Order: sequence, then structure tokens, then C-alpha cells
Amino acid sequence: MTPARTARAGDPERGTLDKAADENFPVAPFFLPRAWRADLMAVYGFARLVDDIGDGDLAPGGADARLLGVSPEEAKDRLVLLDAFEADLRKVFDSTPGHPLLRRLQPTVRRTGLTPEPFLALIAANRQDQLVQRYETYDDLLAYCELSANPVGRLVLSVTGTSTPERIRLSDAVCTALQIVEHLQDVAEDLGRDRIYLPAEDMKRFHVQEADLAAPTAGASARALVAYEAERARNLLNEGTPLVGSVHGRLKLLLAGFVAGGRAAIRAIAAAEYDVLPGPPKPGKIQLLREVGVTLRGEG
Repeated sequence: MTPARTARAGDPERGTLDKAADENFPVAPFFLPRAWRADLMAVYGFARLVDDIGDGDLAPGGADARLLGVSPEEAKDRLVLLDAFEADLRKVFDSTPGHPLLRRLQPTVRRTGLTPEPFLALIAANRQDQLVQRYETYDDLLAYCELSANPVGRLVLSVTGTSTPERIRLSDAVCTALQIVEHLQDVAEDLGRDRIYLPAEDMKRFHVQEADLAAPTAGASARALVAYEAERARNLLNEGTPLVGSVHGRLKLLLAGFVAGGRAAIRAIAAAEYDVLPGPPKPGKIQLLREVGVTLRGEG
């Protein structure tokens, strides 16, 4: 067991928050006001933990289950854990939750007036992951992203006090794009969980079978499929990019970082010639900074 895993097992709160460093985009960078950083990390902690529950990635030892009041006998049942997590989430709004990440979230909720709906949507997305392993159409995938990704952007806007209907629309486009990019990076990992987020209708169009996604490297058809979905994500990012220009100051830099993270990840996928099967193509820091500059200048 590595030191990081040891820390995760002994301190589920710290271990979950530490995963922020592995994201495609900055979660709560240093240049933000301290209160914003604290609130964004509280939101991130919730979102990361609910994903870990849904993916079966909780630390060994059952600390999270105990904190949620789930018995050792049921600790491996993800739906039971998600139900318990939802019950604890509801205490954020009317009493005192048991899990430390939800206790960390409570001051943010009270300070910024967040409502339960976006948090419940993220839980619903992870419930769906237990029940739905394939998506027939692109529209089906977009409906999933409405639960799994878009609430995060809406929470960022709410935390920073900048939410408007038009910004929500633009944010949804960015967040859906980022979710699709993540799916493209994680095709092999998701298949290992018996999940495929590439729409079945697109797989048929490009003559890609599920067995093709289990290969060590992608063939021409699978690469063409990934390129097609990456272009869809790029178009969504371009659609949502005016969000960056609609705000000012440090928030503008944060949102530029989100968009740039998606663009840099797409470039990394393209640089790998759309072969995502050996492992997730990841952009370097220089590429990310370059994309931040491009986004701030309103280019690309």
C-alpha cells in the first residue's frame, strides 16, 4: 500500500480532497479569494465522494460506510451507500450530517444559499451508473450529462454569486463537453467497469464492436469514432466559451481554466492519434497554460 492509499484509508476526508490534483482542470486554484476556495473544495469533496461511491473506489477498511451508518454487511452495495449518502446530504440542509465531507459542505450551503437539487442530481447520476451501462443515442448521453456534469458548473456559478439563465446555458455546454472528454480519456477504464459511454448508434456507424474497445490499442474504426466524439466535445466547448467573457477578474481566470482543461485534453487525445485504449491521454502543464491564454484572448 502506498503512502497516499494509507492516508486515504485513515482519513477519508483528506484522501478524497487530494484527488483534486488529478483533475483535467483546476478545482480551487490559489488565485481565488480564500472563501471561494473553501466553498469550491467543499463542493468538490461532495462530487468526488459520490463518484467514488458510484465507481466502487472507496478506501479499503469501510471508513466511509461507517460514517454513513452503513453496516459492514452492506458496505459493498453501492445503491445502499448512495441511499445513505443522500440521507446524510439532506441533513446538510436541516440538521447535522455524519460524514466529515458533508459537514464541511454545510457552511458553504448556508453562506451561499445552495439548494439540494444539484447535489441530488449528482447522486442520481451515480445511481444511474449502477443500472445503465450502455447509451443508445447521443441524446441519451446528453441526458446523463445533465445529471452527472452540469450541476457542477451550476454550483460554481451559485458559489460565486454569478448565476444567470444565460450563464447556466453556457456552463451546461462546457460541463457536458468536459464530461464527454473524460469519457473519451477513460474508455478502457470504463469498459473494465462494464460501462460504455460511447453512443451505440455511433459505434454502429463507425463499425466498432465492444470487443474492439477491449484491444490493447485502437484500430482505425475506433480512432475515427473517438475523433468524431472529440469534435462534438470541441464544438460544445466553443459554444460555452462565451461564459468566460461574461465574467470578470479572478472568476474569469477560473472559468478559462475549465475551458482550457477541456481543450488541452482534446489536443492530447488528438496527439495520441485518438488511440485512448492504452491509457488516458493527458495534457502537460505547458499545453494547459497555452490553452488558458488562448481562451482568455477569445481565440480558438
